[in-house]
Amino acid sequence: MSETAGISTGIAQRYATAVFDIAKEGKAIKALESDVAALEGAMAESADLRTLLTSPLYSRDEQSGAIGEIAKKMELSDTTRNVLSLLASKRRLFVMPQLLAVLQDMLADERGEVTAEVTTAKKLTKAQADKLAETLKAQVGKSITIKETVDESIIGGLIVKVGSKMIDTSIASKLNALQNTMKEVG
Repeated sequence: MSETAGISTGIAQRYATAVFDIAKEGKAIKALESDVAALEGAMAESADLRTLLTSPLYSRDEQSGAIGEIAKKMELSDTTRNVLSLLASKRRLFVMPQLLAVLQDMLADERGEVTAEVTTAKKLTKAQADKLAETLKAQVGKSITIKETVDESIIGGLIVKVGSKMIDTSIASKLNALQNTMKEVG
């Protein structure tokens, strides 16, 4: 992990803990869940929003004004609006992706769920995703939410990450292992 990523994650962790605690005390976990989902969707869809969050060309006031309007238009909860405003005033909007990821993990933990990051060569069918979730639930002992990413470069198979554990059954990794074995022999 690069030093910058480590710093961003540390900042995000502190803000996420504070926001989560405030939402929990105010019995606003559901509102926080919908805010996190809405912000993740907006970031995925809008290159302009991603630029606003990361570009040093925008002044503190421009970022604050823009993020305030975005929060109002998206009808985010007061807690989320306040944290976005605070991040903008401290010029820390760049940690938003990490903040949302940490909040997703905290919310899943609150629900007794674990998120499994699954990389596949082609999109899983509903039946395949359900079967995978069922299998992982038997291993982990908690309800599983699958976050799927499609990456054709793995050729086939799956790469599954649950917490700190990773299972790589991709054809690309098997070919790499075979190539390394062939180098050692010859």
